[in-house]
Amino acid sequence: MLEEVERWLDRGSWSVADRPLERILAAKRNTKVSVVLPALNEEATVGDIVAVIRRELMSEAVPLVDELVVIDSGSSDRTAEVAAAAGARVVARDAILPRIPAVPGKGEVLWRSLMVTTGDVVCFIDADLRDFSADFVSGIVGPLLTDPDVDFVKAMYDRPFGDTPGQGGRVTELVARPLLNLHWPRLAGFVQPLGGEYAARRSLLERLPFPVGYGVELGLLVDALHTVGLDALAQVDVGVRKHRHQDGQALGRMAAAIYRTAQLRLSRGHLVRPRLTQFERGEEGFEPRTYDVDTEERPPMAEITEYAHRRVA
Repeated sequence: MLEEVERWLDRGSWSVADRPLERILAAKRNTKVSVVLPALNEEATVGDIVAVIRRELMSEAVPLVDELVVIDSGSSDRTAEVAAAAGARVVARDAILPRIPAVPGKGEVLWRSLMVTTGDVVCFIDADLRDFSADFVSGIVGPLLTDPDVDFVKAMYDRPFGDTPGQGGRVTELVARPLLNLHWPRLAGFVQPLGGEYAARRSLLERLPFPVGYGVELGLLVDALHTVGLDALAQVDVGVRKHRHQDGQALGRMAAAIYRTAQLRLSRGHLVRPRLTQFERGEEGFEPRTYDVDTEERPPMAEITEYAHRRVA
């Protein structure tokens, strides 16, 4: 590990206990905090997450979060209804920036969320978390409110796989971590580089391109490094993350998108063949299934006319 990274680990990695809520609230002053949950068919978990945030971080006694928005990506279940009933403002992905046709993908939702939120600090939380703790929000928002030199904060945590501790994050260990260590060694100190829980200043997010799919977390992290430098990045230990695990083939598609995101940042060139073929056993043996790999990115939100007009207004 680079000496620079070793030093960063000492000063840029914290525990949620390092910043009690009282200190965070005292530092908040007029800073507005938005929490965004990207959601697609998450009726089983999204309501509990919203309820915890409303109860523990949006009360008169603890007014940390000013805005809680669920962006629904076209769920076929009761995600939108459950989230609204729990107290979130629910916005349909396709209703945001209708001039630009939406494409599937988590990054697409996060990018569009900048248009319908107003916080100076924007916090992203995945909507499939179980046994959710408000520490996931206060932990990663805290450094942005107490440390003016910090611009981007990732959550770090244990990721059990079923009942087995420490075996989650398979794409992280097999794809993302090797890529970062080999090509962006200054980011080798991040425990959960692909984690979906992170917060950043709007002034940074609006300057970054957003990969539309699974590559969004790696893309934002790499681009944040190049935009503001390692000392403006941080991570906070928030405990344990429990969520729904993807099957092996979904992980393969995720890995391909992450590799593609890395490749574009290494060369800013084009993939020779942006497709991934996997195999499933059918009636006549193994059958190929070919999927497109995400190759589209959204430009920095600051370049979007509607966003610029909203800021002037």
